[in-house]
Amino acid sequence: MIGPNACLTAGMSPTQVMASDPVVSIGKRCTIGRGSHIIGHWSIEIGDDIQTGPYVYITDQNHSYEDLDTPIGRQWPIEAAVKIGSGSWLGANVVVLPGTTIGQHVVVGAGAVVHGEFPDRCVIGGVPARILKRYVDGKGWVREGPESSGSLA
Repeated sequence: MIGPNACLTAGMSPTQVMASDPVVSIGKRCTIGRGSHIIGHWSIEIGDDIQTGPYVYITDQNHSYEDLDTPIGRQWPIEAAVKIGSGSWLGANVVVLPGTTIGQHVVVGAGAVVHGEFPDRCVIGGVPARILKRYVDGKGWVREGPESSGSLA
């Protein structure tokens, strides 16, 4: 189910020239929160049973600003595939940037800005996002690092 006021877009704007057919794949039993945007230009793969809170932003492209003589909005965007593993949950206002891989059964805390690769069965959050907890067989959920001493449900 896609909630009210969600937006699926091919490219950053309706008039953008595309290099290839956009590919956005959304698995079974997914819930995309209201006001969310999924902006696909290259490849976005969302697994089964994904839930997002409201106002989540997922994109596989970003502005380029390498050419100082060309306005940023007219430069070819940088693109890199995004993959979100099955069973994951993205809290409200999460931003998933190009080139991100989120494993299966991952919790992404509200407001996180996610870029990079994150393994299965972990809790991530922050700006930039980092692993806060991970599931370890035989031990359960284990906090990561000394900076994770705050309260985390």
